[in-house]
Amino acid sequence: MIDLLARRSGTTAAWLVCTGCLLAVFMQMIDVTIVNTALPAMTADLAASEREQLLVVSGYSLAFACTLLTAARLGELLGRRAMFLGSVAAFTGASVWCGLSGSAVELVAARIVQGVAGAGMAAQTIAILTAAFPRERHGRVFAIYGAVAGFAGMLGPMLGGALVSVNPWGLGWHAVFLLNLPLGALAFALALRYLRHGRPVHRVRLDLGGAALSTVSLFGFLYALTDIQQHGWRAGAGVVMLVSLCWAVVFLVQQRGETRHGGQPLLRFDLFTDRGFAVGSVLVTVFFGLFTAFVFAVSITLQDELGFSPLRTGVLMTPFALGAGAGALVSPMLVRWWGVRVLAAGIATYGGCVAVGAGYLRLTAGAVSLPLAVGPVFLAGLGVGVFAVPLQPLMLSRLDRARMDAASGLLPTVEQIGNGLGLAVLSAVFFRAHTLGGSVTMFAAIAVVALGLGALTLALPKPVEEQ
Repeated sequence: MIDLLARRSGTTAAWLVCTGCLLAVFMQMIDVTIVNTALPAMTADLAASEREQLLVVSGYSLAFACTLLTAARLGELLGRRAMFLGSVAAFTGASVWCGLSGSAVELVAARIVQGVAGAGMAAQTIAILTAAFPRERHGRVFAIYGAVAGFAGMLGPMLGGALVSVNPWGLGWHAVFLLNLPLGALAFALALRYLRHGRPVHRVRLDLGGAALSTVSLFGFLYALTDIQQHGWRAGAGVVMLVSLCWAVVFLVQQRGETRHGGQPLLRFDLFTDRGFAVGSVLVTVFFGLFTAFVFAVSITLQDELGFSPLRTGVLMTPFALGAGAGALVSPMLVRWWGVRVLAAGIATYGGCVAVGAGYLRLTAGAVSLPLAVGPVFLAGLGVGVFAVPLQPLMLSRLDRARMDAASGLLPTVEQIGNGLGLAVLSAVFFRAHTLGGSVTMFAAIAVVALGLGALTLALPKPVEEQ
């Protein structure tokens, strides 16, 4: 009886730790997109220049992506608990700083601090969840993790617009950032009380050379993508991207040398000897790029080209969010029944719906009927939920504890590279002219990539339960 109570107490503590981690994931992911719809109000209030507007959005993403690998190693060095608690506190404090900023320069600085702290949270999450739960529950836990991250990304633009429109307590755009105060306080309290993931038993050191090279190469690459997103292909951005890719090659060579000489590289190449992780990394990169491009394209098409208000845009995309939620709920069960074919069918369904939408826009010359769009929009969201939620559990399912710790910083880095690539390619290729014809072509291209993604998904190994 005592053993049973102890197990139940341990299970409760694990789920409370999971709740704290999911709150951190929710804050970190929602702050990637929530600023976009609130940006006009911020710009007007702070008299921000075009460059400052760009840095408010990209400063967070750049700081976040460029410090993930280093943050993961610091978690091993200092202890996951200490790193997570410190990062949650810093993220919450930086969010309050953002909300109280009185100038655009101050807001940009606060957003960069927020991004670094967000990386500190994100880089510990997978390792903490792995340690908190037995292996047989990892699939369920990572499915919930993926669903929360995806939902936060989708909710961001709608929530940002709603907060600015409703103007709670007269806070206006400041509420977009101050929202994190109660969420961060709760995440910190749960982790402080229940998280018991300490320092590793083996000696860990920080690879300073690898940290510098990874930060410089990632920063240059993502900065070039951001510039392409804003201004199209220019010589300066091309040079920065080429130089950053050269630094990335130097980083890989340096990491290979660390591995050969028995060091502790930031990037563990043995992760990619696992077929699930290798194929999954490609799928995650392409999917995050595809989905980020899709969300951005829908907003541009509906509001800039078809004249939808933010509220009407939110109404049209609500069935998508509901469908994604439904897909997230049923996907683990479907994967147990039919394996990776379910993911392929989900992303193919999404691609098919996007293709139908492109054809509909072309036939109607942009005249959109909301009642007629509900079904396909819901079905597209359902396909995304069915694909995205089981993807991370499948790609991580065969990794041992040590490699899972290494994946904790690498997986979010891959996601951020996908985000940057998706927006840059979309903006540079399709949205220079902002025409309905360009939107139709762009949605058709997204549909084709989604169908190709479905074919690649079949290369994933079977779930462990099927073996």
